[in-house]
Amino acid sequence: MAQFVQDIRSAPHLSPVDPNTVIIQRGFKITTRKLPILKAGPIETMTSSLGITPPEMIFGDNMVSVEHLESGWVIEFNSFDALDRVDKTGGSMLQVAHSKEWQSTREKKHEGITEIVKPFDWSYSTDYKGTAKSRTLIFEPSMSPIPLELLKRPDPILFFDEVMLYEDEMADNGITLLSCKIRVMPARLLLLCRFFMRLDNVLLRIRDTRIYVDFDSGEVIREYVEKEEDYEVVRKKLGTRAQDVPAQLRDPNNLIGLLPIVKKSLEHLIIG
Repeated sequence: MAQFVQDIRSAPHLSPVDPNTVIIQRGFKITTRKLPILKAGPIETMTSSLGITPPEMIFGDNMVSVEHLESGWVIEFNSFDALDRVDKTGGSMLQVAHSKEWQSTREKKHEGITEIVKPFDWSYSTDYKGTAKSRTLIFEPSMSPIPLELLKRPDPILFFDEVMLYEDEMADNGITLLSCKIRVMPARLLLLCRFFMRLDNVLLRIRDTRIYVDFDSGEVIREYVEKEEDYEVVRKKLGTRAQDVPAQLRDPNNLIGLLPIVKKSLEHLIIG
């Protein structure tokens, strides 16, 4: 127990002047930041930099990062980099009747900002896997999955947080959002960055990036999985459960097992 307490060199804290919540465990610094949605000025700057209009609720200052202090390796999840992975050509735009309605909601002024709408994926679907920063430590393809049996152990949770990156109600035709959850145990951590989209009567889509870190071995595993299915197919499956179908359709945790995998990748690196 004494060694365990000694390993946590910085307990979770939230300073009035520092919005970051930080825990350092076994040489890894885990940081989360949760601030209000961006105001007019930063939204205008982000729009200009991205080349697309941000979602209705954009938490541009929020982030989650995992850093190995000795090597300097970092992986960070933030809204700007995630949105930068959205298709900006309009080639993958969901062609439904409501897409024009959605664009019309963007062609207006917000607090003095004139938004210029260009064709792009209005669902804000992203294949974002995090922003890794290192000159020498690079993810490589792997066949070793995240060890779920270790994560099922009743280990104490030293730290847990959930951070929203962006959300949009798609002109009241569904929802699209990106969020992160992270939990830190004495010997390992797991981070989940989930993109969830529900376009009513059209499509359901979930894209998960998981980062697993083993503090003892220094192995970092990154798993990326895309799942999607037609809205009506999932609605019918939920109807057999004799539950509140509309409520079930709002919770990705209830849908994840009903959507087939359309893409998957597995990578890892070892921090020596």
